[in-house]
Amino acid sequence: MVKYLSSKWYSVIKPFDPWKSPLCTCPMKWVLNVYTGCGHGCIYCYASSYIPNYFNPRPKTDLTERIRRDLKKIPRGALIELSTSSDPYTPIESKLMLTRRALGIILSNGMRVLITTKSSIVVRDLEILARYRGRIAVAITITTIRDDIAKKIEPKAPLPSERLKALEILSRSGTPVIVRIDPLIPGINDDYNDLRKLVEKIAMLNAKQVTSSTYKAKPDNLARMKKAFPELSKLFDELYIEKGMKIHGYRYLDTRTRYSYMKMVKEIVEEQGLVFQTCREGFPNLNTPGFACDGSTFTYEELS
Repeated sequence: MVKYLSSKWYSVIKPFDPWKSPLCTCPMKWVLNVYTGCGHGCIYCYASSYIPNYFNPRPKTDLTERIRRDLKKIPRGALIELSTSSDPYTPIESKLMLTRRALGIILSNGMRVLITTKSSIVVRDLEILARYRGRIAVAITITTIRDDIAKKIEPKAPLPSERLKALEILSRSGTPVIVRIDPLIPGINDDYNDLRKLVEKIAMLNAKQVTSSTYKAKPDNLARMKKAFPELSKLFDELYIEKGMKIHGYRYLDTRTRYSYMKMVKEIVEEQGLVFQTCREGFPNLNTPGFACDGSTFTYEELS
């Protein structure tokens, strides 16, 4: 098993650090955040609680040279995720194309890549993904099938309809696609019929896996949620403050409610013949055996 050097040995590609979360089941991997912060403006985002000026994305300086230096210290064939604390296809990527450059360097050096995004811009790099088919997968976050809801909770991100189109294009090209239905937020995107429609559409477009999780509250994102949905303010307080539980710095729904949500999504997903995984929920019995929660299983050629 590969062991990490201390994080201080790396410049921009660093060992994935789940902050010792007891519920994280991600495999060993490295992470590159091409940008600091993200421009999608998702009101539920937790990263804004620890990254200053989060909603103003900034590119990393001297990025390509720093990537090349880090790659010399990372074993060939290692898994690198773009990204975990920002979106690699944040809106300014359309002009700067730093993620595109990073992909070319990383993949040409024999690494495996998992792209995690909620942007349809990813299809711009289709020829790169096709060139390295078998070592790359894309995880697209689609929180709801309804564009009207997405406009409120993800105001600057591409609409779900655009992301579904990206899923279709990627799947047709042979790129494995995982869909993240997360976070699931009480009273907002938890309607059973909407979830069923979304999963049916995902399955029809040949996604490989669905990963889901519930909304975890932090003081700043909870304040944004209440401002955007004042009619749900009392419900959020009841579910997260009064009846919820604190786990590793986050306010979670109580165990029974979370389990009910994840079981509901699992049943819908498995009816459609897809792999199902949860993310930081603590319910391993709900997961499809033999698959990674982040979708990285599909970066291995024999499984893609």
